[in-house]
Amino acid sequence: MRTFLKRIAWVFLSLLLLINFIAAFHAWKFTHFYDDGGRKNKLPEQMSVSEKVQMILFGVRIAKSATTTHPTVPYETVILHTSDHLRLEGWWIPVRKPLGTVILFHGYNGNKGTLFPEADRFRALGYNTFLVDFRAHGNSEGLTCTIGYREAEDVKLAWDYVQHKSKQPVVLWGVSMGAAAIMKAIPEYQLTPQKIILQCPFATLTDAVKSRMRAVHIPPVPLSQLLTFWGGLELGFRGAAFKPMAYARQLHMPVLYFYGKEDIRVTAQETQAVFSNLASKQKKLHIFPHAGHQSFCGKDAPVWMREVTTFLQ
Repeated sequence: MRTFLKRIAWVFLSLLLLINFIAAFHAWKFTHFYDDGGRKNKLPEQMSVSEKVQMILFGVRIAKSATTTHPTVPYETVILHTSDHLRLEGWWIPVRKPLGTVILFHGYNGNKGTLFPEADRFRALGYNTFLVDFRAHGNSEGLTCTIGYREAEDVKLAWDYVQHKSKQPVVLWGVSMGAAAIMKAIPEYQLTPQKIILQCPFATLTDAVKSRMRAVHIPPVPLSQLLTFWGGLELGFRGAAFKPMAYARQLHMPVLYFYGKEDIRVTAQETQAVFSNLASKQKKLHIFPHAGHQSFCGKDAPVWMREVTTFLQ
């Protein structure tokens, strides 16, 4: 009987070690990109069954995003430097007689070259725009992504540059990971934007991990917690403590919040949790009924423009 119990214990321990090894491996692959010359990544929901099985067994190889398009209006290329000596690239695009500046931040595995639809419309409303590639994205240096945690420093660097460039009001705009980085940066660095526009941020890092697992039809519990733990450990912070919904309690400036009803990355429950936590007395949630986790400006430009114009007045 004792021998049998020992065997059961060894089997259980072996399975526990194997599961943790797999979680640590997948967390590493999810946050470390490869410089594959701009190869386009497939979203999990775009993969075939065999591709999903291969990803589950061997992890996903994520190519660093490439900035392949450039502004068609006069602009200035700006280089910023992080505390760990990475060079970040941004584009400063001014207008005549500006009302202020909008700083735009892209999402996970995106780049500043995808933000032209929004940036063009902000300039049409009379705002300078500053578009920034996060570390490990686009033309910025690095291959390690922290899903918004250390990217908060990138937000602060962009803020400092714009403050040096102009003393006019600043609006922060961010989508997904970019929105999460903004929410962390404001209280951490005492930033004082006049207003912020958030598009579909995740509520917690664990929720962001769950969304990736749902996309390949893997039960998110308890593996999502393990992936979050190991990802944070590998990157040097406590993953479970990275919660944009908690930072929301420290955001007192006016907030315009966008969400797509068909979003498979961020749930409606997450959205309500973040929005309800916002400390702002001037906040509005607009839900696009036929949009997912995407550019709402690209999906429904007239409605997006109407909401943004009213908010900025």
